[in-house]
Amino acid sequence: MNLLIAMADDPDARVRIAALHALACDRCKKDACAPAAQLDLEPALRRLTDDPEPRVRMMAAELLGKFAHTEPSATAALEHARRNDSSPAVRKVASWYAPGGTTYRKTAPRGAR
Repeated sequence: MNLLIAMADDPDARVRIAALHALACDRCKKDACAPAAQLDLEPALRRLTDDPEPRVRMMAAELLGKFAHTEPSATAALEHARRNDSSPAVRKVASWYAPGGTTYRKTAPRGAR
């Protein structure tokens, strides 16, 4: 897991995308490798805010979506990207995971839907 987190800062955008995807995608890992906010949040926040590559920012938004119901910093970053990112594709992905978005609603804890 620590190697994947380190790879989120690789100079090659393809490596950053693959690392963030591996952290975000439930189909690509077993339960034992599920993302943990204390490890995954900081690199995902940094990538969504500062990465020059829109595809990296899109994958960071997907990873932050895992924490949108529990981590205020993830929610704030998604909302900011939804409104302000320079890429329409990043704004679209962030809107899915931000409060009110389709994925946000689908993943809401029972009773909160």
